[in-house]
Amino acid sequence: MALEKLKIAAPVRSHHRKLAEDFLSMATAYYQDAKHFLESGDRINAFACVNYSHGWLDAGARLGLFDVGEDDQLFTLSE
Repeated sequence: MALEKLKIAAPVRSHHRKLAEDFLSMATAYYQDAKHFLESGDRINAFACVNYSHGWLDAGARLGLFDVGEDDQLFTLSE
């Protein structure tokens, strides 16, 4: 799973760390929403939320906020 694979790459005291934490928080919230919708039988909103979640992770990986181990299959990297 993408959430388990990544690590925050930005140094603790940097502005980018706060951005990375925000991106991760948004991705986690959307993932939790996806689980909630799936458990309620709402597959359409579950699918939408899981895609939003991964979008936050992809954006963070592409910006260099997250270290994803150069996994260009699970994440969209710049090169």
